[in-house]
Amino acid sequence: MKLDRHWIAAHIPHQGSMCLLEEVLYWDAQQLTCRSVSHRDAGNPLRAHDRLGAACAIEYAAQALAVHGALLRPTSQGSHGFAMLTSARAVDLVVARLDDIHGDLLVGAQRLHADGRGALYSFAVHEGAQLLAQGRLTVLLDAAQAAKPAAAGAPRGTST
Repeated sequence: MKLDRHWIAAHIPHQGSMCLLEEVLYWDAQQLTCRSVSHRDAGNPLRAHDRLGAACAIEYAAQALAVHGALLRPTSQGSHGFAMLTSARAVDLVVARLDDIHGDLLVGAQRLHADGRGALYSFAVHEGAQLLAQGRLTVLLDAAQAAKPAAAGAPRGTST
């Protein structure tokens, strides 16, 4: 199964141009890496004053967390689970803006802790080897989403 933009849009609440991720490159039970090209789109809904500020990397990372939650959620649950971003901490914005980054964004997230109430992730956004932003995100989960996770599945590797 290809975890492309269509799969992502079908499994997270972000729709249309607000679905910022293009595909899942790798995932397992603790982490994932997604690729995005939407930062170069002049119609990106996060653009303000004719630019896409680096703080928008937090939304890219939050969507990666939503994708990870969808991948871990048992398929029998079907609908989108409720999750709310409750904090962004230790955020380091290495660049001022994302729209002038020419390559694809690689959005990585690693689950540091999870329980029935929420999850803590670290994230990093790169263009190739260049770090653009990093930090930690906390999400509040509903009881159904925090249920026993499904087994992790492919794709694995980091091909683009």
